[in-house]
Order: sequence, then C-alpha cells, then structure tokens
Amino acid sequence: MSNLRRIEISDIEHARKLIQDIGCDPKSIEIMAPKAVFRTLLIKDVHPIDAIIIKQDMLSLGGEVAIPKDVFERRDEKCKILVMGTLRQLKDLVGKLYRHHSRIKTIAKELKDFLEEEYEGSESRKKDF
Repeated sequence: MSNLRRIEISDIEHARKLIQDIGCDPKSIEIMAPKAVFRTLLIKDVHPIDAIIIKQDMLSLGGEVAIPKDVFERRDEKCKILVMGTLRQLKDLVGKLYRHHSRIKTIAKELKDFLEEEYEGSESRKKDF
C-alpha cells in the first residue's frame, strides 16, 4: 500500500516549495510549478462567437472552457464562461488569444493581468510576460 494523499496547491510559491521539497533539480522547479497550480476563472459578458473561439483554443492546450449549451443560438447576446486550466495552460492561452480580433484581445489582456498577479514575486517568471 502506498502513502498516497491529495494535496491542495494554493499558489505558485506553494507549488515551488513542494517541488523543491521533493528534491527536484532546481532548474526544473520553474518549469513544473505553473503546471501544478489549477485555476477556474469566470469571465462575464463574452460574445458567443468569442466563447467558442476561446473554448477551442483552450481545448488545444489541454484545458477546458464551459460555455452555454445554447451558445450557437445566442447571436449577439453576451454570456458567461468558465475557463479551467493550469497556470501554464492559461499563460499559453493568452498568446493564442492575442492572435484574434480586438474583443478577444481585450480578454487576453485581462487574463494576462490576472496571471501577472498570480506570478507576483517571481522575477524569473515575470520575464515570460
């Protein structure tokens, strides 16, 4: 029988500490830590077409986005979405979203700002933004 237990990782600093405590190569900590922190973000007032694009981009990164089941019938009626993924997936999503039109770029900027706060205190990771 193994001594398996679930661990809640609250933020990037907690992830770094846990990975360091395992005895990993120090160079690998900054690679693994963003993959250990999972976030679910609610985004309101999203155009239905943008919701579909964001979902497809996040799915391509291994994350998920919950969108309304009637998103295709909504036309211009805005909706809420739930974006789910690791800090690494969310960071990669920002890059993908900046390739789209201005409404999605606005969401990308908000997500980028959120992630910069999540990475706060880590000068080595801030350079990625």
